[in-house]
Amino acid sequence: MRIGLGEDTHRLAAGGPLRLGGIDIPHNQHTVGHSDADVLLHAITDALLGAAALPDIGELFPNTNDENKNRDSAEMLQLAFAKVATAGFQIVNLDCVVAAEQPKLSPHKQALRTRIAEILSIDTTQVNIKAKTGEGVGPVGEQQILQARCIALLEKTP
Repeated sequence: MRIGLGEDTHRLAAGGPLRLGGIDIPHNQHTVGHSDADVLLHAITDALLGAAALPDIGELFPNTNDENKNRDSAEMLQLAFAKVATAGFQIVNLDCVVAAEQPKLSPHKQALRTRIAEILSIDTTQVNIKAKTGEGVGPVGEQQILQARCIALLEKTP
């Protein structure tokens, strides 16, 4: 068994929708980054790579490479997970936390779980999503940034 931790933060800017977990969520802000800036998929990618002791998302998909400009984070996650599988691991479960003051994410949790499971070809029961706010404090609470964290549990492939 191997555990990996992934974390990502992107600043928010005016105009939606918000790309999160591979889906578009209606909102008046979006995350800004070199790729599609999907903080949740980036955190999952790094958690999986970390658990397998592989290079992180920035090494595999550097923001200095034009090929990664506006790149779909779901594609990056699939490519990274292929490396994890090649290294001999499979996913036991993912436990994720998204910190966002707005929009409220509870109504979107099942859609997020479903999309992440689809991307990784795993069961939705292997994906958990929790949502937290900043309670009006700090960069999350002041709606300046969106953050995501993920812990991945992998096991050696039989």
